Amino acid sequence: MEYAYDNHNVHLIVYHLIFCPKRRQKILVGPIQERLQQITQDVATENKWKVLELAIQPDHVHLVIRSNPRILPTDIARRIKGRSAHVLREEYPVLKRLPSLWTRSTFYSTAGTVSSETIRRYIERQSKT
Repeated sequence: MEYAYDNHNVHLIVYHLIFCPKRRQKILVGPIQERLQQITQDVATENKWKVLELAIQPDHVHLVIRSNPRILPTDIARRIKGRSAHVLREEYPVLKRLPSLWTRSTFYSTAGTVSSETIRRYIERQSKT
């Protein structure tokens, strides 16, 4: 990965986030999975982030995303989870039976160039099971 240069900053900021639906229900399948992928990409594009890896399992989401020094990792999860909860619950009424779409919990990890490859292999192995 290359360093990014903007204004007075040089950076290489990559986060690995994991978040789950409420009660870890296996609802992220089929058209819901596809729509969540689109929403995640839309939010990333609007905020000038780059999605490096996105693996949506039926009961959790792995996201490796490149950000900038002005954004907190908690804001990344908050924006993606907030937008997706609103849109998905509007488009798929079956999701309204959950008290909320996402748990309040999120796993955050920073990833450098070496560990991001390890994360990718982990996600690929997860996707095959």
